[in-house]
Amino acid sequence: MKSLMQRALNLAQLQGAEYADIRVVHNRTESLVVKNGVVDALNFNESIGFGVRVLVDGAWGFASSRELTEAEVDTQTALAVEIAHASALVKNGRVNLGPPVTSQGVYHTPLKVDPFTISLDQKLQVLLQADAEMSRVAGVRVRRGNLTFIQEHKWFANTEGAFTEQTIVETGGGLQATAVGDGEVQVRSFPTSFGRQQVTAGWEMVEKWDFPGNAYRVANEAAALLKADPCPSEITTTLILGGDQVALQIHESCGHPTELDRVFGSEAAYAGTSFLTPDKLNTFQYGSPVVNITADSLRPLGLGTFGWDDEGVPAQSTPLVKEGVFVGYLMSRETAAQLDRASNGCMRASGWNRIPIVRMTNVSLEPGEWRLEDLIADTDEGIYMETNRSWSIDDKRYNFQFGTEIGYEIKNGKLGRMLRNPTYTGFTPQFWNSCDAVCGGKDWQMWGTPNCGKGQPGQVAHTGHGAAPARFRNIRVGVLKAP
Repeated sequence: MKSLMQRALNLAQLQGAEYADIRVVHNRTESLVVKNGVVDALNFNESIGFGVRVLVDGAWGFASSRELTEAEVDTQTALAVEIAHASALVKNGRVNLGPPVTSQGVYHTPLKVDPFTISLDQKLQVLLQADAEMSRVAGVRVRRGNLTFIQEHKWFANTEGAFTEQTIVETGGGLQATAVGDGEVQVRSFPTSFGRQQVTAGWEMVEKWDFPGNAYRVANEAAALLKADPCPSEITTTLILGGDQVALQIHESCGHPTELDRVFGSEAAYAGTSFLTPDKLNTFQYGSPVVNITADSLRPLGLGTFGWDDEGVPAQSTPLVKEGVFVGYLMSRETAAQLDRASNGCMRASGWNRIPIVRMTNVSLEPGEWRLEDLIADTDEGIYMETNRSWSIDDKRYNFQFGTEIGYEIKNGKLGRMLRNPTYTGFTPQFWNSCDAVCGGKDWQMWGTPNCGKGQPGQVAHTGHGAAPARFRNIRVGVLKAP
């Protein structure tokens, strides 16, 4: 493999590239779905290929192929150089990559049990047992469970002397119960919504999540929501968000606006831009003093945890918001150099046939000192919401509205009646400045978002978000009523 990759790099240089890199990616994915007691889907996918990226006359060229032969490597390398020459004719300015990257090493996701060694029958039994538990609850019309396992083996080399090899293993799974009645449709999910929770680990996480043990509770909550009182509309109150909803809030209103390529306008045609312009760096009060947000690729279980990014930059940890002040971006080598900084390792591609772009790693709200039970007890009146159901946010990541699957009224420091269809709205800086408490300890955990879309052509990234329940004061709750 190394000789084939070196061949591409040598050829790129012979054809005039001032820089080149190559990635070879071998991906295996297995997914299982059980719906209403029946095996609904079994998918086994495998792909392997390479992508060559070159810098010629200060402009990028990229080409890829699934054929790992010397002849095809030569063809695609020459094509990448040709594309770069064409790009240089229309590009304003030259790409500056900053300091050279010379990383060497091997990385493997830490895990206890390789999920690909577990039999298909054992995996299906977990889902079928969970489905049987959900079927005990009247009113639940649709029961769905799924498991997903991914192994990505990739190699990276560049003309600056880097050569890395890493194997990333992801394990994901989830349950969803849909209840129908009284003109209502209500959904409850576990461990989180939109299909599944996903982390970098092995089969041991499926055992920890205990889907059969949580299935009845999840289905029962879905049925109970049918008769729950609606969330109050058009009120301003104290809001406590569960950890999984805080993770989604981080993803949409913290992670995306700190992507430096968005700030510079390269995603404006599709994903949008950002309100966090460079003039705000180190001065803008993004949140309250208890808000500390970090981007890292080191923490266990995170979907953004790896050895090196797709430019060969080592895994690291970078503050984005420190005691409420905006202090950092998610950066590539090229975008970081525009701010006279070094990359913090945030360049990733969704596969061998995509060029790397700036993506979130693990963007996390650092743990606070509260326990959830104490935080609720400290709140005289408010609403507790958990598990995302819907989200909407503008293309600068400033104005948002989110809905959750379930809510509970808080009265005199205690959880009260269940609330259905809860929503809240706000503006990103005001919202995070209203945060006066963050939980920690056992309440803090790493959540996975395996469906983050960005780029043209489209790429789906897997990102991590460490989060815990947090409290926000004077938040607008409930959608506006039609006139």
